[in-house]
Amino acid sequence: MSVWLPVAPCTPDSCARHTGAVRAPLPAAVLLLAGCALVLLGVACVPLVRLLGAAPRGRLTRRWARAVPRAFGVRVTVRRHAPEPAAGGELVVANHISWLDIPLIASVLPGRMVAKSEIRRWPLLGPLAALGGTLFIERDRLRALPAAVRTVAAALRSGSRVVAFPEGSTWCGRNGGAFRPAVFQAAIDAGATVRPVRIAYRTAGRRSGPAAGAVAFVGSDPLAASLWRVVRAAGLTAQVDVLAPIPADGEDGRRTLARRARAAVLEPVDVLLPRQTAVASDRANRPAESVHH
Repeated sequence: MSVWLPVAPCTPDSCARHTGAVRAPLPAAVLLLAGCALVLLGVACVPLVRLLGAAPRGRLTRRWARAVPRAFGVRVTVRRHAPEPAAGGELVVANHISWLDIPLIASVLPGRMVAKSEIRRWPLLGPLAALGGTLFIERDRLRALPAAVRTVAAALRSGSRVVAFPEGSTWCGRNGGAFRPAVFQAAIDAGATVRPVRIAYRTAGRRSGPAAGAVAFVGSDPLAASLWRVVRAAGLTAQVDVLAPIPADGEDGRRTLARRARAAVLEPVDVLLPRQTAVASDRANRPAESVHH
């Protein structure tokens, strides 16, 4: 791995711990099987879903993505602080804590994910990511960075929504890393807007305070261990705040734009509370609302 790549100081032993209530092994195993079965069902249906038009494909993607965290025993709250754009390319940027971040983003703002090129070679998930339109970039080759920026910019110009985690690595949720500026240059080049999204995980009854360590997928943590930790932890809640867009009109350079997006994403949750309104869970795809599901 290249020495210039971002690395979080978080480790499984120090960060990925659950201190609240736990499920018994049998109910946890049922959740694990249900969650994995739902993921595999999504994999199997990808070729058929791709044959659908954009609108029905988007609806199915959102419904499936909303169901995945619930299948693993995680309750989800979505709060929208600004409406979705009517059309045009949009760069969605979020903090990165867990593998759960991906279905959470897809449930509210489905788009083409930016991922490291190694994922293309992963069994099962690699072909699925490719079929889903993932933009693969070579993160460990600095010389490949301009080509990656052009690829993302081209997708934005075509009107696609592109989803990126600009920290470049997962963090445990207690702190966050700097937002790398390259992907913001793509937004500037394409004249796209930047949509910050904040993801936070808490245990039952907590809107703030310490992050839920059970969901942290950091360092050398094996995926199987992370899955089991999530289903054993009772009362987990994921909160997704879809924030107001930031224009990438070129007045701010990519570094300033990255800092503005990071400041929005890492704004304390309590500051956002007065601006949300609760609605029913079947309205998860509507703007300017808060959703519990």
